[in-house]
Amino acid sequence: MRKPAILALSAAATMALTPLAGAAQAEARTGAVSATASSASPVRYAWLKSCHKKDDYFPCGSWHLLLRDGRDSVLKDAAVFSRTAKGKIDKQSHAPVSVSGDGRHVSYFRQKDGLLAVRDVTTNKVRVLPRAVSKPPKGLGTGDLATTLSRDGGLLTVDYYDEDDKVPSLLVNVRTGKVSKIPAKVTVLGFSPDGKHLLVTQGTAENTSRFSVYDQDGRQTDTQVVPQVVANNSPMALADDGASVAVLITTTSGRQRLRVYDLSNDTVGEAVDVRVPKKESARRLEWTPDGGLTLWETLDSAKTGETTGVVVRGLDAGTGATTKLDSFRVKSSLWTWWLPGE
Repeated sequence: MRKPAILALSAAATMALTPLAGAAQAEARTGAVSATASSASPVRYAWLKSCHKKDDYFPCGSWHLLLRDGRDSVLKDAAVFSRTAKGKIDKQSHAPVSVSGDGRHVSYFRQKDGLLAVRDVTTNKVRVLPRAVSKPPKGLGTGDLATTLSRDGGLLTVDYYDEDDKVPSLLVNVRTGKVSKIPAKVTVLGFSPDGKHLLVTQGTAENTSRFSVYDQDGRQTDTQVVPQVVANNSPMALADDGASVAVLITTTSGRQRLRVYDLSNDTVGEAVDVRVPKKESARRLEWTPDGGLTLWETLDSAKTGETTGVVVRGLDAGTGATTKLDSFRVKSSLWTWWLPGE
């Protein structure tokens, strides 16, 4: 799993980057980066194979996308290995990849020039981000950051992991190139489905957690020190109202419960039992436009702990009733894999 994205959002001034130019601009229009043929089918998950030699394990092969129609698509232009601060390839570390919540967009570093790109996998069109966004700050490599896409692929966070938590991270509008600088002391929890709100958390001096919400320009719109039942459980999801935070709780008995926290009023709703088989584990949660939720559950091997499958369920936030929307197997012996929204 991706390590936490260390960010700190504030009302920092935003800067407009130079528009895409030359070949990069043409490529963004035409989707000229080499890859498998375009498809109208979105992504179920992105994956990278694990190889080993004696007792040494390392990422290998190419990034793959399992599509909803069952086909396997290869991201031929995506960098597999990260690069160090000095630009050397690190074959023990994978380059960052993220998938949008709708499964239609993937962000990655391109192998040929190290630039960040966002591909629409349903049309094969690519937007290449400027070098000012793609190049890590001095002293950091691509293994020292993570990226996260909004549900529609229109926004991208680039989160840096510096030891002193002093390097600002970025909130990028993929379509316009506008960038908000984000200071370095909060952890990104995720976008609302419409991409207009970003939920983050930060530890306080009193060993509590503060949740804050920011808009697309990095301006804070709400903040609260939250109850322990909210801060200490996951997954969670922010609704389009910028205030309702759904939190999935797994009890000591293995049962799942849902609570909805109102960030504006600092109130926690009653617990609702979620009706899923006990063998399933919650991995990801997202609000839907009608006020329901989508829940991604994993099936894990009792012997190895390795995930063998995923079940996607619609979840009624009021009753806890679920409806199976999709299910698929997860390949074995993977170095890493990402669901939509991760």
